[in-house]
Amino acid sequence: MKLYVLLMAVSTGCFLACQNSDTKTTRPDVVAANMDTTVQPGNDFFLYANGGWIKQNPIPDEESRWGIGNMVNEEIYKRVLTINEKAVADSAAGGASRKLADFWLSAMDTVAIEQAGITPLQPELDKINAITDIPSLMQLIARWQTQGISPAFSQFIFQDSKNSEQMALYLYQGGLGLPNRDYYFNTDERTTMIRNEYVKHVAKMLRLLGDDTTTAAGNAAMIMKLETRLAKASRKLEALRDPYANYNKFAVTDIKKLTPAVDWKTWATNYGAGAVDSVIIGQPEFFKELQAALTTIPLADWKVYLRWNLVNNSAEFISKPFADQDFEFYSKTIRGVKKQRPRWKRVLDTQKGIMGELVGQLFVKEYFNETARKRYEDMVEAIRTALKDRINKLDWMSDSTRQKALHKLATMKKKVGYPDKWKDFSAMQIVRGPYVINMQHANAWWHQYNINKLGKPVDRTEWDMPPQEYNAYYNPSNNEIVLPAGIFTVPGYRDEELDDAVVYGYAAASTIGHEITHGFDDEGRQFDANGNLVSWWTKEDEHKFMKKAQVMVEQFNGYVVVDTLRINGKATLGENIADLGGILLGWDAFQKTDQYKKAEKLAGYTPAQRYFLGYALGWLGHTRKESLANQLLTDVHSPAQYRVNGPMADVDAFYETFNIKPGDKLYRPDSLRVRIW
Repeated sequence: MKLYVLLMAVSTGCFLACQNSDTKTTRPDVVAANMDTTVQPGNDFFLYANGGWIKQNPIPDEESRWGIGNMVNEEIYKRVLTINEKAVADSAAGGASRKLADFWLSAMDTVAIEQAGITPLQPELDKINAITDIPSLMQLIARWQTQGISPAFSQFIFQDSKNSEQMALYLYQGGLGLPNRDYYFNTDERTTMIRNEYVKHVAKMLRLLGDDTTTAAGNAAMIMKLETRLAKASRKLEALRDPYANYNKFAVTDIKKLTPAVDWKTWATNYGAGAVDSVIIGQPEFFKELQAALTTIPLADWKVYLRWNLVNNSAEFISKPFADQDFEFYSKTIRGVKKQRPRWKRVLDTQKGIMGELVGQLFVKEYFNETARKRYEDMVEAIRTALKDRINKLDWMSDSTRQKALHKLATMKKKVGYPDKWKDFSAMQIVRGPYVINMQHANAWWHQYNINKLGKPVDRTEWDMPPQEYNAYYNPSNNEIVLPAGIFTVPGYRDEELDDAVVYGYAAASTIGHEITHGFDDEGRQFDANGNLVSWWTKEDEHKFMKKAQVMVEQFNGYVVVDTLRINGKATLGENIADLGGILLGWDAFQKTDQYKKAEKLAGYTPAQRYFLGYALGWLGHTRKESLANQLLTDVHSPAQYRVNGPMADVDAFYETFNIKPGDKLYRPDSLRVRIW
């Protein structure tokens, strides 16, 4: 699902302390304890700051990476597990406790799940067999899309990018079983291996569905061929970041120009959106190819493709052979994970995705109070002021654009901790029955929830993440930053044990400054203060901005991460700009604190050094090579090491603080340093 929502995952700092009145205890210094001082900060600041911890903490077999984010999530898992166990004990009372308990018990009843096998999927398999033509094929696809399964193409409901007061129906490229289109065409050794293993994986899953070995192998090869056609018509990762190129509005009746074989009015009715008169198509060329595929690929092949999509989307929720094979390919082969995570953690991840706010209401009552919320709301304002000062001092921006940028910044909304208004999940149908059926019901509830938004005013109070989420985002259509309570967890430390330098590196830079800068990165800057995709820059200012941004593209294009794979500087540009902006804004705000002004050392390091170490701590961890390779092809975020070393190489204060000189590996001449905000 393509949203113009720019996500990041870091660790920042408060709320363990806010619930604990114990006296202060002695702990290892939060940054000094992790360092590897055998590494020179000017050669690899990431390893200088984090290398000691990395050496002592290998990646567990069930993880693709291990770091501070995992440690935060370990604490959140334990808390949410307690919430579910309490819900089971209180389920007789009904309400939220009953719903949580029914979902938990359904998902954890492995005996019933194993006994059922694929029986819960049989009604859908029967519907596939009943398909006789393209209209009945599209009817089933539309029905599945209301239940969270999206073969052939993707669809979603979100604000109209050019009219943020209205919700719109979007149609996007999709239908692939591999992570994205590049997996079907890249010729490097690692990707080629994954492509070959994918065909074997599909065949194994089809055998579990009942195909004999020969039939399964032939069907898997056919599915690969079908998906390759769709992939060839799909846009690359960097191309999906152009909001204008991916906005093509069509009257429903005009979509037939792209796909004459499809009655889109009937599809919309089956999808539940029969009243809409227009849709936004992200990639028209993809739907032209879909037309060709629908009319040239035999219907029998499409039915096999649907069987694959059904089992691929359901594997985690049915019997163990399916879940294990799904893990073997998507986790072990693609991401290098050696061991499956415990079931209870996987269930909690799924629960968060479908009823996260229901859990979140209980979570914040226990673990995040108003004192914590107020602290980070105030920090947002400190960062807002820092960016205001920088915009006012820009020598490359015209006054016309400057005034609009200042207005956008001033009107940017902040959402901190948790929603003021919670979603009502009472109508979501959850029973102590088959896990996979509960998932279908939950997805159907979400579909109807979003369908109900069409034709109504946009609810700008809504959150797209639950409060226990270890994440944050900027939404350009609402011109808002959203900072869930989970992002403010520091594992093992109470807030009063963290000095301002570390907190400003963690929270002000890595999260708050990062998200605010997203409003002014290469993509976010194209939306105005009201959240509309509209040109509000002068052409000269746009040219100057993109010329400065190109310096960053070239910088990150130069980083080779694993094998011969490099960072895609264009695809990661928005996140790289936000990382740099966050560091600069956090630094500006930190310089106003008493700790910075007193300049007293703590654990042997100056406040300035601790600020940059605090930022690096937000990316503490290491990642398997397989997962890094996957990230380079699919993620708009650079790997963690380069989210530290990359932007640091452009920050003058970093050079001054650690005495970085020519000859150091991170050194970049002043003329090559990125200068945007």
